[in-house]
Amino acid sequence: MSRSNKRLLLIDPTDGRREVLARRLRSQGYVVEEVGDPARGADLALSAPPDIIVADLWMPSISGVQLCRLLKSEPATADVPIILCGERDEPRNRFWAEHAGAAAFVIKGRTAELVRVVAKAADRDGGADAFFVQLAGGSVDIRDRIARHLDAALFESVISAELRALTSAASFERLFDNLAQLMSRVTRYRWIALATLAPARVAIHHHPAARAAAESEARATLACAESTPLINVEDEDPIAEGQAVEPIVYDVSFAGGLVARFAMGPSVADEGDASSLARIVARELGGAVKIAELVEESQRLASTDALTELMNRRAFVSAMSIEHSRSRRHGYPLSFALLDIDFFKQINDKRGHAAGDRVLRALGALLRRHLRVSDLAARWGGEEFVMALTSTDLSGARLAAERLRQSVEEMVVEDDKGERIPVSASIGLAMLHVGETWEKLMTRADHAMYAAKGSGRNRVCVCEGNLETASAKLSSVA
Repeated sequence: MSRSNKRLLLIDPTDGRREVLARRLRSQGYVVEEVGDPARGADLALSAPPDIIVADLWMPSISGVQLCRLLKSEPATADVPIILCGERDEPRNRFWAEHAGAAAFVIKGRTAELVRVVAKAADRDGGADAFFVQLAGGSVDIRDRIARHLDAALFESVISAELRALTSAASFERLFDNLAQLMSRVTRYRWIALATLAPARVAIHHHPAARAAAESEARATLACAESTPLINVEDEDPIAEGQAVEPIVYDVSFAGGLVARFAMGPSVADEGDASSLARIVARELGGAVKIAELVEESQRLASTDALTELMNRRAFVSAMSIEHSRSRRHGYPLSFALLDIDFFKQINDKRGHAAGDRVLRALGALLRRHLRVSDLAARWGGEEFVMALTSTDLSGARLAAERLRQSVEEMVVEDDKGERIPVSASIGLAMLHVGETWEKLMTRADHAMYAAKGSGRNRVCVCEGNLETASAKLSSVA
Protein backbone atom coordinates (compact mmCIF):
# COMPACT_ATOMS: atom_id res chain seq x y z
CA MET A 1 0.00 0.00 0.00
CA SER A 2 1.45 3.39 -0.97
CA ARG A 3 1.70 6.14 1.59
CA SER A 4 -1.04 8.16 -0.20
CA ASN A 5 -3.52 5.38 0.57
CA LYS A 6 -2.69 5.10 4.25
CA ARG A 7 -5.62 5.86 6.54
CA LEU A 8 -4.73 7.92 9.60
CA LEU A 9 -7.02 8.54 12.57
CA LEU A 10 -6.25 11.79 14.40
CA ILE A 11 -7.70 12.11 17.92
CA ASP A 12 -7.24 15.53 19.56
CA PRO A 13 -9.82 17.39 21.70
CA THR A 14 -8.43 20.83 20.70
CA ASP A 15 -10.18 21.82 17.48
CA GLY A 16 -7.66 24.38 16.19
CA ARG A 17 -4.61 22.25 16.75
CA ARG A 18 -6.31 19.17 15.33
CA GLU A 19 -7.30 21.01 12.14
CA VAL A 20 -3.78 22.40 11.58
CA LEU A 21 -2.18 19.02 12.07
CA ALA A 22 -4.76 17.29 9.84
CA ARG A 23 -3.98 19.72 6.96
CA ARG A 24 -0.24 19.05 7.29
CA LEU A 25 -0.75 15.29 7.23
CA ARG A 26 -3.14 15.44 4.29
CA SER A 27 -0.55 17.42 2.40
CA GLN A 28 1.74 14.39 2.82
CA GLY A 29 -0.85 12.22 1.09
CA TYR A 30 -2.51 10.54 4.06
CA VAL A 31 -6.26 9.98 4.28
CA VAL A 32 -6.97 11.67 7.61
CA GLU A 33 -10.07 11.24 9.72
CA GLU A 34 -10.37 13.73 12.59
CA VAL A 35 -12.20 13.29 15.86
CA GLY A 36 -12.20 15.32 19.08
CA ASP A 37 -13.86 12.80 21.43
CA PRO A 38 -11.48 9.98 22.44
CA ALA A 39 -14.34 7.55 23.03
CA ARG A 40 -15.61 8.24 19.52
CA GLY A 41 -12.06 7.81 18.23
CA ALA A 42 -11.74 4.40 19.89
CA ASP A 43 -15.11 3.42 18.43
CA LEU A 44 -13.97 4.40 14.93
CA ALA A 45 -10.65 2.58 15.33
CA LEU A 46 -12.37 -0.64 16.35
CA SER A 47 -15.09 -0.35 13.69
CA ALA A 48 -12.65 0.18 10.82
CA PRO A 49 -9.03 -0.14 11.98
CA PRO A 50 -6.84 2.57 10.40
CA ASP A 51 -3.21 2.17 9.38
CA ILE A 52 -1.94 4.74 11.91
CA ILE A 53 -3.39 6.49 14.97
CA VAL A 54 -2.19 9.83 16.33
CA ALA A 55 -3.70 10.77 19.70
CA ASP A 56 -3.21 13.25 22.52
CA LEU A 57 -1.54 11.77 25.59
CA TRP A 58 -3.80 13.45 28.16
CA MET A 59 -7.45 13.95 27.16
CA PRO A 60 -10.63 14.46 29.18
CA SER A 61 -12.69 11.36 30.11
CA ILE A 62 -10.30 8.91 28.38
CA SER A 63 -6.54 9.44 28.30
CA GLY A 64 -4.27 8.47 25.45
CA VAL A 65 -2.68 5.91 27.77
CA GLN A 66 -6.03 4.23 28.41
CA LEU A 67 -6.93 4.41 24.74
CA CYS A 68 -3.61 2.91 23.72
CA ARG A 69 -3.88 0.04 26.19
CA LEU A 70 -7.41 -0.75 25.04
CA LEU A 71 -6.52 -0.78 21.33
CA LYS A 72 -3.40 -2.86 21.95
CA SER A 73 -5.51 -5.44 23.78
CA GLU A 74 -8.00 -5.82 20.90
CA PRO A 75 -7.08 -8.22 18.05
CA ALA A 76 -8.24 -5.78 15.33
CA THR A 77 -5.99 -2.93 16.46
CA ALA A 78 -3.16 -4.73 18.27
CA ASP A 79 -0.73 -4.11 15.38
CA VAL A 80 -1.81 -0.56 14.52
CA PRO A 81 1.02 1.87 15.40
CA ILE A 82 -0.17 4.51 17.86
CA ILE A 83 1.72 7.80 18.22
CA LEU A 84 1.03 9.77 21.39
CA CYS A 85 1.61 13.53 21.66
CA GLY A 86 2.25 15.37 24.92
CA GLU A 87 2.71 18.95 26.08
CA ARG A 88 6.11 18.54 27.74
CA ASP A 89 9.16 16.35 27.30
CA GLU A 90 8.95 14.85 30.76
CA PRO A 91 10.27 11.41 31.72
CA ARG A 92 6.85 10.56 33.15
CA ASN A 93 5.12 11.22 29.81
CA ARG A 94 7.58 9.07 27.88
CA PHE A 95 7.32 6.34 30.53
CA TRP A 96 3.52 6.14 30.30
CA ALA A 97 3.58 6.23 26.50
CA GLU A 98 6.14 3.44 26.35
CA HIS A 99 4.36 1.20 28.87
CA ALA A 100 1.00 1.76 27.19
CA GLY A 101 2.46 0.26 24.02
CA ALA A 102 2.77 3.41 21.91
CA ALA A 103 5.03 3.27 18.86
CA ALA A 104 6.42 6.74 19.64
CA PHE A 105 6.02 9.84 21.80
CA VAL A 106 6.27 13.30 20.17
CA ILE A 107 6.18 16.74 21.83
CA LYS A 108 3.26 18.90 20.72
CA GLY A 109 4.34 21.70 18.39
CA ARG A 110 7.13 19.66 16.82
CA THR A 111 5.08 19.03 13.69
CA ALA A 112 8.02 18.17 11.44
CA GLU A 113 9.15 15.50 13.90
CA LEU A 114 5.62 14.11 14.06
CA VAL A 115 5.44 13.95 10.24
CA ARG A 116 8.71 12.00 10.14
CA VAL A 117 7.51 9.58 12.85
CA VAL A 118 4.22 9.04 10.99
CA ALA A 119 6.14 8.40 7.75
CA LYS A 120 8.31 5.82 9.47
CA ALA A 121 5.20 4.09 10.83
CA ALA A 122 3.54 4.23 7.42
CA ASP A 123 6.50 2.61 5.68
CA ARG A 124 6.58 -0.42 7.94
CA ASP A 125 5.30 -3.76 6.66
CA GLY A 126 2.14 -5.38 7.91
CA GLY A 127 -0.91 -3.66 9.28
CA ALA A 128 -4.16 -4.27 11.04
CA ASP A 129 -6.54 -7.02 10.16
CA ALA A 130 -9.54 -5.34 8.58
CA PHE A 131 -11.94 -8.06 9.72
CA PHE A 132 -13.49 -7.15 13.05
CA VAL A 133 -16.99 -7.49 14.42
CA GLN A 134 -17.68 -4.63 16.81
CA LEU A 135 -20.17 -4.98 19.64
CA ALA A 136 -23.05 -2.54 19.55
CA GLY A 137 -23.04 0.36 21.92
CA GLY A 138 -20.67 2.98 20.46
CA SER A 139 -18.87 5.17 22.97
CA VAL A 140 -20.71 3.60 25.91
CA ASP A 141 -19.29 0.21 24.92
CA ILE A 142 -15.82 1.76 24.55
CA ARG A 143 -15.95 3.13 28.08
CA ASP A 144 -17.08 -0.25 29.37
CA ARG A 145 -14.17 -1.92 27.61
CA ILE A 146 -11.70 0.58 29.02
CA ALA A 147 -13.18 0.09 32.50
CA ARG A 148 -12.79 -3.68 32.18
CA HIS A 149 -9.25 -3.24 30.90
CA LEU A 150 -8.39 -0.96 33.82
CA ASP A 151 -9.99 -3.41 36.25
CA ALA A 152 -7.84 -6.19 34.79
CA ALA A 153 -4.73 -4.01 35.07
CA LEU A 154 -5.60 -3.15 38.68
CA PHE A 155 -6.19 -6.83 39.49
CA GLU A 156 -2.80 -7.73 37.99
CA SER A 157 -1.14 -4.91 39.93
CA VAL A 158 -2.69 -6.07 43.23
CA ILE A 159 -1.78 -9.72 42.61
CA SER A 160 1.77 -8.72 41.67
CA ALA A 161 2.11 -6.71 44.89
CA GLU A 162 0.79 -9.65 46.96
CA LEU A 163 3.26 -12.01 45.29
CA ARG A 164 6.17 -9.65 45.88
CA ALA A 165 5.13 -9.43 49.55
CA LEU A 166 5.86 -13.17 49.85
CA THR A 167 9.54 -12.25 50.10
CA SER A 168 8.94 -11.89 53.85
CA ALA A 169 8.54 -15.68 54.16
CA ALA A 170 11.57 -17.09 55.95
CA SER A 171 11.35 -20.55 54.39
CA PHE A 172 10.24 -22.26 51.20
CA GLU A 173 7.51 -24.19 53.00
CA ARG A 174 6.03 -21.02 54.49
CA LEU A 175 6.36 -19.24 51.15
CA PHE A 176 4.37 -21.95 49.40
CA ASP A 177 1.72 -22.07 52.13
CA ASN A 178 1.23 -18.30 51.80
CA LEU A 179 1.11 -18.63 48.01
CA ALA A 180 -1.57 -21.31 48.30
CA GLN A 181 -3.66 -19.07 50.56
CA LEU A 182 -3.40 -16.23 48.04
CA MET A 183 -4.19 -18.37 44.99
CA SER A 184 -7.22 -20.01 46.60
CA ARG A 185 -8.69 -16.54 47.19
CA VAL A 186 -8.52 -15.49 43.53
CA THR A 187 -9.20 -18.64 41.50
CA ARG A 188 -10.37 -22.22 41.67
CA TYR A 189 -8.04 -25.09 40.88
CA ARG A 190 -7.49 -28.78 41.48
CA TRP A 191 -3.91 -28.26 42.57
CA ILE A 192 -0.97 -25.91 42.34
CA ALA A 193 2.68 -26.90 42.64
CA LEU A 194 6.05 -25.20 42.94
CA ALA A 195 9.31 -27.07 42.30
CA THR A 196 12.73 -25.64 43.12
CA LEU A 197 16.00 -26.72 41.53
CA ALA A 198 18.60 -26.30 44.28
CA PRO A 199 17.71 -27.92 46.51
CA ALA A 200 15.38 -30.11 44.45
CA ARG A 201 11.93 -30.28 46.08
CA VAL A 202 8.30 -29.87 45.14
CA ALA A 203 5.36 -28.46 47.13
CA ILE A 204 1.75 -29.25 46.18
CA HIS A 205 -1.52 -27.70 47.41
CA HIS A 206 -4.48 -30.01 46.87
CA HIS A 207 -7.75 -31.29 48.31
CA PRO A 208 -7.27 -34.15 50.84
CA ALA A 209 -9.48 -36.42 48.72
CA ALA A 210 -7.36 -35.85 45.61
CA ARG A 211 -3.89 -36.35 47.06
CA ALA A 212 -2.74 -39.28 44.91
CA ALA A 213 -4.06 -37.79 41.66
CA ALA A 214 -2.63 -34.34 42.40
CA GLU A 215 0.81 -35.70 43.29
CA SER A 216 0.96 -37.86 40.17
CA GLU A 217 -0.20 -35.10 37.82
CA ALA A 218 1.99 -32.41 39.39
CA ARG A 219 5.13 -34.56 39.32
CA ALA A 220 4.52 -35.46 35.67
CA THR A 221 3.86 -31.82 34.71
CA LEU A 222 6.99 -30.57 36.46
CA ALA A 223 9.09 -33.59 35.42
CA CYS A 224 9.97 -34.30 39.07
CA ALA A 225 11.43 -37.68 39.94
CA GLU A 226 9.71 -39.83 42.53
CA SER A 227 12.73 -39.33 44.79
CA THR A 228 12.26 -35.53 44.84
CA PRO A 229 11.27 -34.49 48.39
CA LEU A 230 7.59 -33.57 48.61
CA ILE A 231 5.77 -30.98 50.74
CA ASN A 232 2.01 -31.49 50.91
CA VAL A 233 -0.36 -28.66 51.84
CA GLU A 234 -3.84 -30.14 52.19
CA ASP A 235 -7.13 -28.37 52.83
CA GLU A 236 -10.57 -27.97 51.31
CA ASP A 237 -9.77 -24.82 49.31
CA PRO A 238 -8.79 -26.68 46.10
CA ILE A 239 -11.58 -28.59 44.40
CA ALA A 240 -11.67 -32.35 44.06
CA GLU A 241 -13.35 -32.56 40.66
CA GLY A 242 -12.70 -35.58 38.56
CA GLN A 243 -12.76 -33.92 35.14
CA ALA A 244 -9.19 -33.25 34.06
CA VAL A 245 -8.08 -29.99 32.46
CA GLU A 246 -4.69 -29.67 30.78
CA PRO A 247 -2.17 -28.48 33.40
CA ILE A 248 -0.31 -25.20 32.98
CA VAL A 249 3.39 -24.81 33.72
CA TYR A 250 5.71 -21.77 33.65
CA ASP A 251 9.37 -21.22 34.48
CA VAL A 252 10.11 -18.95 37.45
CA SER A 253 13.27 -16.89 36.94
CA PHE A 254 15.31 -14.44 38.94
CA ALA A 255 18.10 -12.20 37.60
CA GLY A 256 18.06 -14.13 34.34
CA GLY A 257 18.43 -17.55 35.97
CA LEU A 258 15.86 -20.31 36.44
CA VAL A 259 15.05 -20.83 40.14
CA ALA A 260 11.79 -22.80 40.08
CA ARG A 261 8.83 -23.98 38.02
CA PHE A 262 5.19 -23.22 38.82
CA ALA A 263 2.34 -25.44 37.68
CA MET A 264 -1.41 -25.44 38.08
CA GLY A 265 -4.16 -27.96 37.48
CA PRO A 266 -7.05 -25.59 36.61
CA SER A 267 -10.71 -26.24 37.29
CA VAL A 268 -13.11 -26.49 34.38
CA ALA A 269 -14.86 -23.29 35.48
CA ASP A 270 -11.69 -21.17 35.68
CA GLU A 271 -9.71 -22.70 32.85
CA GLY A 272 -9.88 -19.51 30.76
CA ASP A 273 -8.24 -17.26 33.38
CA ALA A 274 -5.75 -19.81 34.70
CA SER A 275 -3.01 -19.25 32.14
CA SER A 276 -2.86 -15.46 32.56
CA LEU A 277 -2.85 -15.81 36.36
CA ALA A 278 -0.14 -18.48 36.28
CA ARG A 279 1.94 -16.21 34.04
CA ILE A 280 1.74 -13.41 36.62
CA VAL A 281 2.75 -15.81 39.40
CA ALA A 282 5.74 -17.07 37.44
CA ARG A 283 6.82 -13.52 36.56
CA GLU A 284 6.67 -12.16 40.12
CA LEU A 285 7.61 -15.15 42.29
CA GLY A 286 11.31 -15.46 41.42
CA GLY A 287 12.52 -12.92 43.98
CA ALA A 288 10.53 -14.49 46.82
CA VAL A 289 11.82 -17.99 45.99
CA LYS A 290 15.42 -16.80 45.81
CA ILE A 291 15.21 -14.89 49.09
CA ALA A 292 13.63 -17.89 50.86
CA GLU A 293 16.47 -20.08 49.58
CA LEU A 294 19.10 -17.60 50.77
CA VAL A 295 17.49 -17.35 54.22
CA GLU A 296 17.31 -21.15 54.51
CA GLU A 297 20.92 -21.50 53.41
CA SER A 298 22.11 -18.88 55.90
CA GLN A 299 20.16 -20.61 58.66
CA ARG A 300 21.61 -23.97 57.64
CA LEU A 301 25.15 -22.60 57.67
CA ALA A 302 24.58 -20.96 61.06
CA SER A 303 23.32 -24.22 62.57
CA THR A 304 25.62 -26.73 60.86
CA ASP A 305 29.12 -27.90 61.68
CA ALA A 306 31.07 -27.30 58.48
CA LEU A 307 33.28 -30.38 58.77
CA THR A 308 30.75 -33.10 59.67
CA GLU A 309 27.59 -31.43 58.24
CA LEU A 310 25.77 -32.32 61.45
CA MET A 311 24.09 -29.79 63.70
CA ASN A 312 26.45 -27.63 65.69
CA ARG A 313 26.27 -27.28 69.47
CA ARG A 314 24.00 -24.23 69.46
CA ALA A 315 21.48 -25.77 67.07
CA PHE A 316 21.41 -29.02 69.04
CA VAL A 317 20.71 -27.24 72.33
CA SER A 318 17.73 -25.49 70.72
CA ALA A 319 16.36 -28.67 69.15
CA MET A 320 16.98 -30.72 72.29
CA SER A 321 15.02 -28.24 74.40
CA ILE A 322 12.02 -28.78 72.12
CA GLU A 323 12.33 -32.58 72.24
CA HIS A 324 12.70 -32.50 76.02
CA SER A 325 9.51 -30.44 76.37
CA ARG A 326 7.65 -32.79 74.00
CA SER A 327 8.81 -35.84 75.91
CA ARG A 328 7.70 -34.42 79.26
CA ARG A 329 4.35 -33.20 77.93
CA HIS A 330 3.35 -36.41 76.12
CA GLY A 331 5.26 -38.96 78.15
CA TYR A 332 7.38 -40.14 75.21
CA PRO A 333 10.65 -41.89 76.13
CA LEU A 334 13.78 -39.95 75.23
CA SER A 335 17.29 -41.43 75.28
CA PHE A 336 20.55 -39.55 75.03
CA ALA A 337 23.95 -40.77 73.82
CA LEU A 338 27.36 -39.16 74.01
CA LEU A 339 30.06 -40.56 71.70
CA ASP A 340 33.78 -39.91 71.97
CA ILE A 341 36.31 -41.14 69.40
CA ASP A 342 38.97 -43.29 71.06
CA PHE A 343 42.62 -42.15 70.87
CA PHE A 344 41.72 -39.28 68.57
CA LYS A 345 44.72 -37.23 69.71
CA GLN A 346 47.02 -40.03 68.60
CA ILE A 347 45.41 -40.02 65.15
CA ASN A 348 46.15 -36.30 64.81
CA ASP A 349 49.66 -36.59 66.22
CA LYS A 350 50.79 -39.65 64.22
CA ARG A 351 48.86 -39.27 60.96
CA GLY A 352 48.24 -35.52 60.76
CA HIS A 353 45.25 -33.28 61.25
CA ALA A 354 44.05 -33.95 57.71
CA ALA A 355 43.60 -37.60 58.67
CA GLY A 356 41.78 -36.56 61.84
CA ASP A 357 39.45 -34.41 59.76
CA ARG A 358 38.74 -37.39 57.50
CA VAL A 359 37.73 -39.43 60.53
CA LEU A 360 35.41 -36.69 61.79
CA ARG A 361 33.89 -36.25 58.34
CA ALA A 362 33.35 -39.98 57.92
CA LEU A 363 31.73 -40.24 61.36
CA GLY A 364 29.38 -37.38 60.51
CA ALA A 365 28.30 -39.20 57.34
CA LEU A 366 27.88 -42.43 59.30
CA LEU A 367 25.62 -40.78 61.88
CA ARG A 368 23.44 -39.24 59.16
CA ARG A 369 22.97 -42.69 57.63
CA HIS A 370 22.61 -44.57 60.91
CA LEU A 371 20.06 -42.44 62.75
CA ARG A 372 16.39 -41.96 61.96
CA VAL A 373 15.02 -38.71 60.54
CA SER A 374 13.35 -37.97 63.89
CA ASP A 375 16.62 -38.38 65.83
CA LEU A 376 19.04 -35.54 66.51
CA ALA A 377 22.81 -35.68 66.08
CA ALA A 378 25.46 -33.02 66.50
CA ARG A 379 29.15 -32.48 66.83
CA TRP A 380 29.45 -31.31 70.43
CA GLY A 381 33.07 -30.25 70.18
CA GLY A 382 36.41 -31.75 69.15
CA GLU A 383 35.92 -35.49 68.81
CA GLU A 384 32.69 -35.61 70.89
CA PHE A 385 29.27 -36.20 69.34
CA VAL A 386 25.82 -36.16 70.93
CA MET A 387 22.62 -37.90 69.89
CA ALA A 388 19.00 -37.67 71.02
CA LEU A 389 16.99 -40.79 70.21
CA THR A 390 13.37 -39.67 70.22
CA SER A 391 10.52 -41.95 71.31
CA THR A 392 13.15 -44.55 72.23
CA ASP A 393 13.39 -46.35 75.56
CA LEU A 394 16.61 -47.63 77.08
CA SER A 395 16.45 -51.11 75.54
CA GLY A 396 15.96 -49.68 72.07
CA ALA A 397 18.68 -47.12 72.66
CA ARG A 398 21.12 -49.86 73.72
CA LEU A 399 20.57 -51.75 70.47
CA ALA A 400 20.95 -48.56 68.40
CA ALA A 401 24.10 -47.51 70.26
CA GLU A 402 25.71 -50.95 69.90
CA ARG A 403 24.97 -51.05 66.16
CA LEU A 404 26.53 -47.59 65.89
CA ARG A 405 29.61 -48.68 67.81
CA GLN A 406 30.08 -51.65 65.50
CA SER A 407 29.65 -49.46 62.43
CA VAL A 408 32.30 -47.05 63.70
CA GLU A 409 34.71 -49.94 64.24
CA GLU A 410 34.08 -51.22 60.69
CA MET A 411 34.41 -47.75 59.16
CA VAL A 412 37.14 -47.51 56.50
CA VAL A 413 39.11 -44.26 56.61
CA GLU A 414 42.53 -43.90 55.03
CA ASP A 415 45.36 -41.50 55.77
CA ASP A 416 47.49 -39.63 53.21
CA LYS A 417 49.53 -42.77 52.55
CA GLY A 418 46.42 -44.83 51.78
CA GLU A 419 46.71 -46.79 55.02
CA ARG A 420 43.55 -47.58 56.97
CA ILE A 421 43.10 -45.64 60.20
CA PRO A 422 41.74 -47.81 63.05
CA VAL A 423 38.73 -46.03 64.52
CA SER A 424 36.60 -46.92 67.53
CA ALA A 425 34.32 -45.01 69.87
CA SER A 426 33.18 -45.07 73.47
CA ILE A 427 29.48 -44.32 73.94
CA GLY A 428 27.65 -43.28 77.08
CA LEU A 429 23.89 -43.74 77.20
CA ALA A 430 21.06 -42.59 79.50
CA MET A 431 17.26 -42.28 79.33
CA LEU A 432 15.31 -39.28 80.58
CA HIS A 433 13.79 -39.68 84.03
CA VAL A 434 10.48 -38.14 85.04
CA GLY A 435 11.02 -34.50 86.02
CA GLU A 436 14.66 -34.53 84.96
CA THR A 437 16.23 -31.66 83.01
CA TRP A 438 17.95 -32.56 79.79
CA GLU A 439 21.19 -31.08 81.14
CA LYS A 440 21.15 -33.68 83.94
CA LEU A 441 20.32 -36.33 81.37
CA MET A 442 23.42 -35.32 79.44
CA THR A 443 25.55 -35.34 82.58
CA ARG A 444 24.52 -38.94 83.25
CA ALA A 445 25.35 -39.91 79.64
CA ASP A 446 28.70 -38.18 80.02
CA HIS A 447 29.33 -40.14 83.22
CA ALA A 448 28.53 -43.36 81.32
CA MET A 449 30.84 -42.39 78.46
CA TYR A 450 33.77 -41.89 80.85
CA ALA A 451 32.95 -45.26 82.36
CA ALA A 452 33.19 -46.79 78.87
CA LYS A 453 36.57 -45.12 78.43
CA GLY A 454 37.78 -46.37 81.79
CA SER A 455 36.67 -49.94 81.21
CA GLY A 456 38.61 -50.48 78.00
CA ARG A 457 37.08 -48.16 75.36
CA ASN A 458 35.22 -49.25 72.20
CA ARG A 459 32.07 -50.06 74.16
CA VAL A 460 28.67 -48.73 75.23
CA CYS A 461 27.98 -47.98 78.87
CA VAL A 462 24.54 -47.15 80.24
CA CYS A 463 23.72 -44.99 83.26
CA GLU A 464 20.37 -46.19 84.54
CA GLY A 465 20.14 -44.49 87.93
CA ASN A 466 20.71 -40.99 89.32
CA LEU A 467 24.20 -39.55 89.55
CA GLU A 468 24.34 -40.27 93.26
CA THR A 469 23.92 -43.98 92.58
CA ALA A 470 25.37 -44.03 89.07
CA SER A 471 28.44 -46.04 89.94
CA ALA A 472 26.23 -48.89 91.04
CA LYS A 473 23.91 -48.56 88.07
CA LEU A 474 26.43 -48.41 85.23
CA SER A 475 26.13 -51.32 82.84
CA SER A 476 28.27 -52.12 79.85
CA VAL A 477 27.16 -53.34 76.46
CA ALA A 478 30.28 -54.72 74.80
